[in-house]
Amino acid sequence: MDKVDIQSRRIVFDDKYKIEEAMFRFPRFDGQMSKPERRLVFERGNSSAAIIWNRDTQKVLLTNQFRYPTYDQGPGWISEVVAGVIDENETSGETIRREIEEEIGYKVTGELTHIATFYVSPGVSSEKITLYYVEVSSTDRVSKGGGLASENEDIKIEEWSPSDLWHALESGEINDAKTIIAIQWLQRKMA
Repeated sequence: MDKVDIQSRRIVFDDKYKIEEAMFRFPRFDGQMSKPERRLVFERGNSSAAIIWNRDTQKVLLTNQFRYPTYDQGPGWISEVVAGVIDENETSGETIRREIEEEIGYKVTGELTHIATFYVSPGVSSEKITLYYVEVSSTDRVSKGGGLASENEDIKIEEWSPSDLWHALESGEINDAKTIIAIQWLQRKMA
């Protein structure tokens, strides 16, 4: 494949997140170059996420928190795997270990099992999520969790039996993409 011809790019919004406007042409599958295209790209950084299995209780630990973008079309409060944005000079593994401690209060000392790395919504966002499976025990609990007050987080910790989690997935109660991927992976692992 030939190279993409990026004609211009500029940041049109710069706050906590950025929006880039790009004008480009790309090589089409028929060998011709496309007409000039304009795209807006939501830049929020890459993230790390994990589905957590408590070996002692034999339950999955999820978070539940208010997610404003889902409010108009859904419940607003979403059950999801632990996740967070990868900070500068931090690996995805360091990020998820930090987020697990902040959000649900467990210090991860064991290994991280990589499930997948994927784009969230490649038509509009550059974000990639690295998803892990993590096992903890009750003795790994070092705080109550709930998120950081400095980030105005209000996180409820949920414990799900596998059968209740499978039912929630099938009924559509679980509707966050990274969480759906993680649960389906866990179902296959436990089968």
